[in-house]
Amino acid sequence: MIKSMNILAIGAHPDDVEYGCAGTLVKYAERKHRIFLMILTRGEQGGNGNARRQEQIAAASLMRVEKIFWGGYRDTRIPLGKALIERIEDAIREVEPDLILVNHGDDTHQDHRILTQATQSATRYVRNVLFFEVPTTQNFNPQIFVDISDTLDQKVQALEAHTSQVMKTNIKDLSIVELARANAVFRGIQGRVKYAEAFTPLRLFINI
Repeated sequence: MIKSMNILAIGAHPDDVEYGCAGTLVKYAERKHRIFLMILTRGEQGGNGNARRQEQIAAASLMRVEKIFWGGYRDTRIPLGKALIERIEDAIREVEPDLILVNHGDDTHQDHRILTQATQSATRYVRNVLFFEVPTTQNFNPQIFVDISDTLDQKVQALEAHTSQVMKTNIKDLSIVELARANAVFRGIQGRVKYAEAFTPLRLFINI
């Protein structure tokens, strides 16, 4: 019998996790693994913070998330330091995750870069830590792929739950859903499947 795992996905803003790994999280949830989120800000620089918080709660429900840990930081102003590391460590102590998924650090958004740095310190005793991509990620060279052909529709629904953000891609007439679908096709081609999400590892144990 496969042991149920605890999985913690960490994002700097509402919808980071959905874009980066919602298809993977839904696959895990369908196999009875436990899913948790940590979101550091309400994303108030991209819209109404209270509305975005509610959108994140709705998306989390679609991904079968048990609990959301809110960081309480201001969007674009996450401070790198001991307090942030300890806040992430608090969530890790409660969840006891077997796997952590988090923003990749080479990114044009400072919040994403800072989150990655803090997570690298906070997860020094966590065996499995993978980085996911978002639209502002740079120089992403994945080595790990998850086939999301069966869960792409659920990923799209989770993204669509962030109704205030769907058209905020900074590319005229291109929605976040179109961007996510195109990326899933591209990563799928790399992984030799129809649709995929991709990750780079900080650490990944293969148990034999």
